[in-house]
Amino acid sequence: MEAPTTDIALIAHSIQLSLAPVFLLSGIGVMLGVLTNRLARIVDRARPLEERLKHADETHAAILHEQLRVFALRARLMNTSITLGVVSALLIAAVVALLFSSAFVNLNLAAPVSALFIAAMFSLVIGLGYFLAEIRIATATLRIGRNNH
Repeated sequence: MEAPTTDIALIAHSIQLSLAPVFLLSGIGVMLGVLTNRLARIVDRARPLEERLKHADETHAAILHEQLRVFALRARLMNTSITLGVVSALLIAAVVALLFSSAFVNLNLAAPVSALFIAAMFSLVIGLGYFLAEIRIATATLRIGRNNH
């Protein structure tokens, strides 16, 4: 078995190969910030409704329960989207680690790198789909210009 190559040119090439996934990782990080902020807003909007529910009459309680049901659904969708975004980021980080470590091991890592990247993209696409679903629900339940009571 031949010794692993640690030539500086090979390491430099590995770094170059790792740059695109690192930029993708950065973009996913920004997206996760947006998603977590959106989840926080949903929670912040639901808390006062829960307080009002404690003192609501039966008719008003039914309205509040429906609004809280929508907020709970939106929060679950955002939580799923965040989870899938984090999974995607972890898979991309594994891709970067494998690309860089390929400079030190004498193994063909093309198949695992490809599989991890495809899984990361699949996770990201599904997560964005959940984000889109949450946005559609939020838009459908928008109360601009209507009486909020």
